[in-house]
Amino acid sequence: MTENAYDYVGIVAALNQFLRLKTTPIGMKLFETAEEMEAIPRIRRPKDTVHTTDQIVAQASRLNFTVGITAEDLVGAQCGAVIGLWPQTDEWKSGEHMAGVWFESQEDSAAHQEAMDVVPHGKYAAMAVSPLSTGRLDPPDICLIYATPAQMILFINGLQWTGYKKLEWGCVGESACADSWGRALATGEPSLSIPCFAERRYGGVLEDELLMAIPPSFLPKVIEGLGALSKNGLRYPIPQYGVQHDVRAGMAASYS
Repeated sequence: MTENAYDYVGIVAALNQFLRLKTTPIGMKLFETAEEMEAIPRIRRPKDTVHTTDQIVAQASRLNFTVGITAEDLVGAQCGAVIGLWPQTDEWKSGEHMAGVWFESQEDSAAHQEAMDVVPHGKYAAMAVSPLSTGRLDPPDICLIYATPAQMILFINGLQWTGYKKLEWGCVGESACADSWGRALATGEPSLSIPCFAERRYGGVLEDELLMAIPPSFLPKVIEGLGALSKNGLRYPIPQYGVQHDVRAGMAASYS
């Protein structure tokens, strides 16, 4: 196995075994040229249509497609700027297009744009997403995992099983893709987000879903942690104990 090789099929099977995910785990990868992206086996390209990045992600996570885009395939700068395919111009930074719609003032809109985690423009010309189990983006820059809050906290517990550290994230509100794939791409660290209005309206994200964007190097550690937690009886679905029962028996089993 090479440094960048992962057992994607095994990772996805383990995530489904431990968490019973409803949505396909996918990978996302940035490319310096469109030709590199288009060389991916069985890749689909938008034809005479424009999309949000949320829609492109959804085509992989909801429909199991492998899809590639360039800036020309996206509806506007807000989508492309997060992943570095559009420049973060002064006009974009001003947030003028969001003032009076998402934020009361121009000042609030500009503060929102400044708060977003984005990939700097200039290096990448294309992006692709694909179900993780296909192995077509080997390795992806990040993996995207949609899960309910109960599934997600166990995922995080698995991540924290060894080498514990407190995980801290933010929320920019609208354009929350910056909280997930923007931050993970920019920092190389796991990033949890509450998907925003656009992700739910255009990207098919369900009401009960959160999104974890995480580099693939973290996933074997998560699977190991989930396995250890499962052996300790800490599994999904989390059984309801009852709000009026004597808690001692349950606490003794889960907290020693």
